[in-house]
Amino acid sequence: MRAFLSCLSLKKNKQKPRYQEAIILASETSFTVNEIKALYDLFKKLSNCIYDDSLVHKEEFHLALLRNSHKQNFFADRVFDLFDVKHNGVIEFEEFVRSLSIFHPNAPKEDKITFAFRLYDLRQTGYIEHQELKEMVLAILTESELTLSDEEVESIVNKTIMEADSKGDGKIDQEEWKELVEKNPALIKNMTLPYLKDITLAFPSFIMNTDFEE
Repeated sequence: MRAFLSCLSLKKNKQKPRYQEAIILASETSFTVNEIKALYDLFKKLSNCIYDDSLVHKEEFHLALLRNSHKQNFFADRVFDLFDVKHNGVIEFEEFVRSLSIFHPNAPKEDKITFAFRLYDLRQTGYIEHQELKEMVLAILTESELTLSDEEVESIVNKTIMEADSKGDGKIDQEEWKELVEKNPALIKNMTLPYLKDITLAFPSFIMNTDFEE
């Protein structure tokens, strides 16, 4: 995710965001106004992408997330799709801020649990089913450069479903997922990015030289 911040492009002739818009975003996310202003200037100053516009395209998203490895395509696609709230194939600045807010240390735990569920619910059915969970486990193993036999993977998936599926229907709904996370908080450990809280400290000059219009 940190690499992604270096791959956002903002068109120079696009109207600059207004301070009032930053206030609205701050009121609706876990970011402060200064954090949002820092994010905007960071995106603009560190732009190094394919397109010269105010949108993040899937190719740009992949370029950033896959810079160090080609093995994260699965997660790059999933995260991009969830950030692309309008489902138009691109991510706008406001979409990114609102989605990234879920990873902020101050974001409600409930929001993190819900986002993680959506990440696993590959087919958007409102349930995490056996095949979906298996695909995610395999993706995690691939990203971690670990190899397990198909029997071992099946064992992990079956044990997880057995633990979570309190209703006995062979799949995990949102209520069951929440209960599973309460028992195993490590499941949403990656839903918090501590550095987001310190972004204004890491890039203080962006606050003094913001391009946000008053």
